[in-house]
Amino acid sequence: MLPLLRRPRRLRSSATLRALVRETELQVTDFILPFFVSEKIARRQPVQAMPGVAQLTLDECVAEAVEAYELGLRAVLLFGIPAVKDEVATGAYAADGIVQRTVRALKQRLPELVVITDVCLCEYTSHGHCGITVREAGGHAHVRNDESVELLVRAAVSHAEAGADIVAPSDMMDGRIGAIRRGLDAAGHTDTVILSYAAKFASAFYGPFRDAAESAPQFGDRRTYQMDPANGDEALREVALDVEEGADMVMVKPGQPYLDILRRVKERFALPTAVYQVSGEYSMIKAAAANGWIDERAVTLESMLAFKRAGADLIITYAARDLARWLRS
Repeated sequence: MLPLLRRPRRLRSSATLRALVRETELQVTDFILPFFVSEKIARRQPVQAMPGVAQLTLDECVAEAVEAYELGLRAVLLFGIPAVKDEVATGAYAADGIVQRTVRALKQRLPELVVITDVCLCEYTSHGHCGITVREAGGHAHVRNDESVELLVRAAVSHAEAGADIVAPSDMMDGRIGAIRRGLDAAGHTDTVILSYAAKFASAFYGPFRDAAESAPQFGDRRTYQMDPANGDEALREVALDVEEGADMVMVKPGQPYLDILRRVKERFALPTAVYQVSGEYSMIKAAAANGWIDERAVTLESMLAFKRAGADLIITYAARDLARWLRS
């Protein structure tokens, strides 16, 4: 008798069969749409390196959030650009800061929208680093960890007081999750969720974002606080510390180059896990599609499936509106 020939192709023989056995599905509610809201502009300013993305005024941000909500998106992530920057990031924790005012406006217009705020100092500091910084010989940046954490706590509490549902610390300072949790609880915001940028790598893929957020460091780099891209085990240690300190959700950033980290984090901790398809990833797809080298829709959808297959529960992407339209159709 001839040996039995296995034929996996049987289950791929029609679109209906493929759909029936498909392991990974995308939903509109998987996606989180980032916004850059600025005090410095009178009307939207397109970001040249990120086609389809713009700096927005507060009113424009609310209008675009309404449009996104009508498409089925249910969560946004806010980055603020203040009119004035200083050495101690005053705009990050000001009660009338641009993010704080935008949160209030969004919650008034769309009470059910999940509003997530980026908690960092880089957009608000005159030097562009994510904390209180001392410039060392040779142009290196030394960020004072504990002093920076104090300001991050103030920023997170101010966001919660404005009505943010989730605060998302992206600074990579040591101990900031525990400090923010204690600060939120002490201020009566025990229900405010913390989404930690738990494994954030010092990546070359952030370039277009730094133009959009006006947050490029003026000297040195961020390698003393963001993670070395070579280290996977260290990423798990970083996530473990944030979980111990009270993070409700964790994030891996960037996305596509770090699918191995995403898988390990999800399997190890089994918490709601987010991934950020960062500006460089998004812009490369846009640029290749503009040149006719790839099918933008097909490549974007495939990238999203890869994130979900690797373990992502939530995906932060500038393509969220396009994805919502494509999934509808």
